Amino acid sequence: MNTNNSNDDKKKDKQSYLFPRSSYRGEFTPENLVFNANLQEFAQKVGYICNLETNGKMTSNEAYEQIRVLWKDLKNSMKNLGINNK
Repeated sequence: MNTNNSNDDKKKDKQSYLFPRSSYRGEFTPENLVFNANLQEFAQKVGYICNLETNGKMTSNEAYEQIRVLWKDLKNSMKNLGINNK
């Protein structure tokens, strides 16, 4: 039995559980697909931050700052991918 493959499978399962991906249904371009993945990751992380703040694991200010940084990163990805804000 190859335990290395088993560990890799467990990591992939954990990753897909923690950060699920939905299918992209918009107009297909490589840029749109990448931005969609970035947007899903942003939403997932914001959800975790909100839950941590709600459960008292971080302050409201810490949560706000982390979300602000994530938002800035998302805006930069949109700009770098050349996606217009229409």
